[in-house]
This record gives sequence, C-alpha cells and structure tokens, in this order.
Amino acid sequence: MRKGLRLDGMEWRCELFQAVPWMCSKDGNSNQLRTKPVKETAAVSLGPQVADGELVFGVAHIFASFNDTFVHVTDLSGKETIVRVTGGMKVKADRDESSPYAAMLAAQDVAVRCKEIGITALHVKLRATGGTGTKTPGPGAQSALRALARAGMRIGRIEDVTPIPTDSTRRKGGRRGRRL
Repeated sequence: MRKGLRLDGMEWRCELFQAVPWMCSKDGNSNQLRTKPVKETAAVSLGPQVADGELVFGVAHIFASFNDTFVHVTDLSGKETIVRVTGGMKVKADRDESSPYAAMLAAQDVAVRCKEIGITALHVKLRATGGTGTKTPGPGAQSALRALARAGMRIGRIEDVTPIPTDSTRRKGGRRGRRL
C-alpha cells in the first residue's frame, strides 16, 4: 500500500502525519488539509509619504574629473546619502573610468535606485576638479546628466559648484608653465 492519503470508506486518511505534520490535521483526518502558514509581507515604503504625481527632490552631485566620474545623490540637506555610484564601479579598465559610457551606466544605476526609494526629481550640482586643478568638467559630466534625464528623472536646477580659488597655493608646472 502506498504511503500518503488513502480513501477509507468515504474518508481520507493521512499516513504521512508523523513525517510531514503540516500536511494533515492533528487527528490524521485529511478532510481539512492544512497548508504551510503563509507569512504576509507588508509593502515597505522607503522615503517620504507623498501624493501621486507630486515631485520629491534629491540633489545629484556629479563630480567629473579626467580620471573618474562620481554620481552621488543625497537628500535636500546634503547630509544623507541615498546612492553613490562611480564610473570605476561600472567598467573594468582603469582608462575607461572617466569615459562618457561609464558615466552613463553609473547615472542609470543611480536613477533606478532613486525611483525605488521614491525620489522623482533631482537638482544637479556639477563639479570639476577646481582649485589649482582644471576648472573644466571631465568627459563624463554631460553624459551622466543626459542619462539621468533619459531615465525619467525630472531635472530641477543645474548649478556649477566647481571650487574657484580667490588666492591659492602655487599651481604645478613651474615658473614657465608646462611646455608641450
């Protein structure tokens, strides 16, 4: 005879009760088969509670040097980091860290994470190396900004926050400058 449920007259009997207690009721009668208890999971809402269609802003700090591109999203105060992805995290070769392609991949990852949390719009603060270094943003700046917009993030203000020295330590290159 097979193990399991068998028909005894008009009544199902459970012979697996010892081995699998959750399949049968306590008295061995399987008219009311029990299933495993299902744990109900509540939907977790990360981020602020807002009405549909309302914009929730974050701040995207894009630092584009000639060696790497950082896309760093914070809350409006700038104190709480939401997500930070760099071009170097997206590509293998060191020479590609600052490329527009790596910046685009980084910005796409950032946009996905922001949408999970509930941020729908971004103010952008764009920064180059600055100081005694170059004041021009690197090659990944434009493509990172474009990728954020294409991913469905609404863009608020765009601001250049490159540090400009009012007086500074001596620049590299010597008295006669860098000669090519």
